[in-house]
Amino acid sequence: MKELLSGNAAIARGAFEAGVTVAAGYPGTPSTEILENFAKYPDIYAQWSPNEKVALEVGAGAAIAGARVLVTMKHVGVNVAADPLFTLSYTGVNGGLILVSADDPGMHSSQNEQDNRYYALMNKIPCLEPADSQEAKDMVAVGLEISEQFDTPVMLRVTTRVSHSQSFVEINEPGPKTIRPYTKDPLKYVMVPANGRMRRVFLEERTAKLKEYSENCPLNFIEWADRSLGIITGGISYHYIKEVLPQASVLKLGLTNPLPANLIKQFAAGVEQVLVIEELEPFLEMQIRALGIEVKGKELIPSFGELSPVIIARALAGAGIKVADEFLPRESNSRVPVQETTPLPGRPPVMCPGCPHRGVFYTLKKQKLIVTGDIGCYTLGSASPLNAMDTCICMGASIGAALGMEKANPEMARRTVAVIGDSTFLHSGITGLLDVVYNGGTSTVLILDNRTTAMTGHQDNPATGQTLMGKPAPEVDLEALVKALGVHRVRTVDPMDLAAMDAAVKEEVAAPEPSVIIVKRPCALLKKSAAAEPVEVDREACINCGICLNLGCPAISRRENKAYVTAIQCNGCGLCIQVCKKGALKKRGEQHA
Repeated sequence: MKELLSGNAAIARGAFEAGVTVAAGYPGTPSTEILENFAKYPDIYAQWSPNEKVALEVGAGAAIAGARVLVTMKHVGVNVAADPLFTLSYTGVNGGLILVSADDPGMHSSQNEQDNRYYALMNKIPCLEPADSQEAKDMVAVGLEISEQFDTPVMLRVTTRVSHSQSFVEINEPGPKTIRPYTKDPLKYVMVPANGRMRRVFLEERTAKLKEYSENCPLNFIEWADRSLGIITGGISYHYIKEVLPQASVLKLGLTNPLPANLIKQFAAGVEQVLVIEELEPFLEMQIRALGIEVKGKELIPSFGELSPVIIARALAGAGIKVADEFLPRESNSRVPVQETTPLPGRPPVMCPGCPHRGVFYTLKKQKLIVTGDIGCYTLGSASPLNAMDTCICMGASIGAALGMEKANPEMARRTVAVIGDSTFLHSGITGLLDVVYNGGTSTVLILDNRTTAMTGHQDNPATGQTLMGKPAPEVDLEALVKALGVHRVRTVDPMDLAAMDAAVKEEVAAPEPSVIIVKRPCALLKKSAAAEPVEVDREACINCGICLNLGCPAISRRENKAYVTAIQCNGCGLCIQVCKKGALKKRGEQHA
């Protein structure tokens, strides 16, 4: 039986069929749906962890105990998990462990587009790269077998296109769920220097065995065709090549670390010209050149952004390489790819109507504060017309950055605030706030508690009272936690009360000691008041001042030189009513002045 599955759903299915019993991760696009799908299967355990480091540590413990394990995260999450990953490469595993790194070429929902194949290279662990949903599913099982055979964690590196595209997948019955016996072995698992030196030797011996395995790995194969041109590729680029260069011979690499040197040499010797087509960095190209093989790659193909058949065809045709006819203009025989279709009108990202973050950033902009920001929906506070965020570096960096500004220039302390979400605070903000207290900082921190992990699709976290598998869980008391870190000035404010919000920020920024404002209101997409009526405009009272437009609410626009509220979009939050100085905005049914 076949089903149409996204790459993420296929990975979840592959893990279930292959006997994975423990899975952990932290939500992050494009990886999130893997665990959401996996958690629906019977007789398994799945969890959201506070961050990716903890997720991999949970996975490591489960694998050492003998279970087959899946750990998921987006590419920047591997940065957080790098500490245990580097050591786990030394210790090895017991039950198989797959680490999914969901990379994001083109930065569809990320702050960078790093190529995590280099993590596999640095850690000397196998890296598998599927080209579609079927391969994504199959490679989970193959990866677990490799993991157990060679005593190593295995990286399954997918990209946004593979994670979110759908293709047909063969569905099979799940295999047995077995737990390998655990044997106490401190020389293997206790990484003090003396033991680590011995495991370093094991690491090199394992690498040699993996290189030998890669030569005959079924995930690496040659498709011979026209031998005037040979393409070495992997991942989604394989399908692009099959469209653009159907006549070419192809070496498809599914295991991209370690590379099969002899297979590559065999392929290169069998064609007249070799091209390496890969997204992002010249990971394959540099290693193939090191084998003494002459290839072309990044001098033709961009090293940034997401590839597509059109991008590849345009690059190759410009170099005089014949591409498929459908990529040629109909009106000529020149080998220049057709232009991409006319793009749709742009839709800039914007906070939803009724978003509780809107009042926060309106207030911060009004007070002309420096705002160190963080990762989440509230990053949109940097966009026009709010323009109320100065920095956004990585998860948890807002608090450390605010302290750094204060230490560099003490005069900035009374005009700087850090903004961080509830899930992000629990992910990596706690230590930053502890740093402020410990090192005598006076930073004001706003924890935007919208009761969910909103940006990635409303996943639960330790403050929501529910686990990934839908079971009730203790809710973190943010106020008590902050006080336990040594912060004495802690207050909770509703961001929909602009007067209270304004007063709280002014008072806490002025205080010469650390302070935390917990800005608490559920995400507008989670909870909407049944009594919330949309706002209407009194056209007679409206003077077209545009103050309401400064909120950046998508429900508010200007028509015929007057404010206009689209009722079907309006959440009825009432922020616009509070900012209108002429009383021109009222809830539907209320009398206008």
